[in-house]
Amino acid sequence: MRDRRAARDTRRARDFEAFAAGAAGRLLHAAMLLTAEAPEANPRARRLLTLALAHTYARWDRLRGEDPYDCARQYLATRFARTTWHQYGAFGRARPDPRSPLAALTPRERLVLVLRLYEGVAEEQTAALLGLPAERVHTICDRATATVLHPGGPAAARPANAKTALS
Repeated sequence: MRDRRAARDTRRARDFEAFAAGAAGRLLHAAMLLTAEAPEANPRARRLLTLALAHTYARWDRLRGEDPYDCARQYLATRFARTTWHQYGAFGRARPDPRSPLAALTPRERLVLVLRLYEGVAEEQTAALLGLPAERVHTICDRATATVLHPGGPAAARPANAKTALS
């Protein structure tokens, strides 16, 4: 009994290590895109990665056919959204690295853009993950893409908040 448990724990640790070795780089890159931190200075991205991997390891035995990468990516995205909401209020602006190509985007725009374009998550799945209508996800993605592709265009000149636009 004890030998079987030890063998199972060893196999679990080996399987997770193999997953983490293969997925950590891509997940860290996604986290750096979300936080808009520089590659050489990315403490928030590394913390997001650590929490996502820890969460996935805790659920490892219960995944039963689920994709562990999908589990880690979902946790990374929801943790980023929740952290941003609590620290800055309603997806407020964090202080991204100005050298980041996504620095001009709001955290919500970065989140949608990273999930849709970098991770290739379907619009409906992104909407379900974020609790938004699919049309809203589509609009956010279009606006974020326009801002990144045309930094000086009309999307970049939009007001910082709705009250400013109404005043």
